Amino acid sequence: MAKKEIEPKVVLERTYIIPLRREWLKVPEYKRANKAVKAVKEFLVRHMKVYDRDLKKIKVDILLNNEIRFRGMKKPPTKIKVKAKKYDNGIVKVELAEIPQIIKYKLEREKRQKEKAEKKKEKKEEKKPKEKKEEKKEKEELEKKLEEEKKEEEKEETKEEKEEKKEAVKEGGLKIAKEEHRKMKHEFAGQKIKKQPLRRMALQK
Repeated sequence: MAKKEIEPKVVLERTYIIPLRREWLKVPEYKRANKAVKAVKEFLVRHMKVYDRDLKKIKVDILLNNEIRFRGMKKPPTKIKVKAKKYDNGIVKVELAEIPQIIKYKLEREKRQKEKAEKKKEKKEEKKPKEKKEEKKEKEELEKKLEEEKKEEEKEETKEEKEEKKEAVKEGGLKIAKEEHRKMKHEFAGQKIKKQPLRRMALQK
């Protein structure tokens, strides 16, 4: 039996307003959004007690990432409110503290659509009668039995029976050949074959 995966427990949970303008002003315009994401990670590495300062341990949520890049790479927000959760395995997950109502509505709608699709599948499976499955099994069993019977019949045919069949075929073929030969004799009996003189092309010239 495979061991069940133990879900990590939340050790620390905090909300921060992270200033971003100070950081992304140090970089050219086309790199500002990337620098803002990095600034969020560096801020949380310090404040969420990640002692080895490993940025890979901080996992940024999709909604937070989209919020930073919403107006494009050149115009990230100046500050952002964030909720951070640290787990006992050392990983920190960051989310938006205040999710906009439009996004909430979209997420709820997606959940409803998934639930409806799952319910439809369940109903279809319930509607399918069990008799059809049983009929299929019966048909497969009958086909297997017929194939086995055919194989057994082929095995039962001995060498003597096969030789008798061959001889019968030969005798029938000889009779047919003799009859055809007789017909050909009758047809050509009255006809006389005319001998044509040989022609030499060199003499004709």
